[in-house]
Amino acid sequence: MTKLDIQVSVEDDGWGDEASLQDVGSRVLGAAADFLAREQGQPFPEEPPEVSLVFTDDASIREINAEWRQQDKPTNVLSFPAFPVTPGEKPGPMLGDIVIARETVEREAVDLGKSFEEHLTHLLVHGFLHLLGYDHMETEEAEEMEALETRILASLGLSDPYAGQDPI
Repeated sequence: MTKLDIQVSVEDDGWGDEASLQDVGSRVLGAAADFLAREQGQPFPEEPPEVSLVFTDDASIREINAEWRQQDKPTNVLSFPAFPVTPGEKPGPMLGDIVIARETVEREAVDLGKSFEEHLTHLLVHGFLHLLGYDHMETEEAEEMEALETRILASLGLSDPYAGQDPI
């Protein structure tokens, strides 16, 4: 089993207790890391690399999105790799930060007809892949990243979040 050092910060009371979020983060990111190591040959450092999960609200993520991406609006998830990594390369001791906004996740889950936890799981996997160098700016990259997300989610017993859609 691939070990990760997951640090959780809860900035919005609507997320619930930190221990539950730690459990979800450990389960989801651990499964994603195991899948990538097993299926993609993704190397990980001997010492568990650190991942910071920040559970926040729309107002906070809107500020972050405006500052770092020049998009003055809330979004569901933002990832900030600690160091540039190319997919398949061994990352350093710190992978980076994944920031998730509760209200956006709630709205999107309803719109998608999915449970909050299922959508949160997808966004955690999506953010984790970004920390390992995956992206979806170009069609080919998007197809690769979405295929990995779909396979990781299937390993967790969840359906394809992109079924019937063109790559983003």
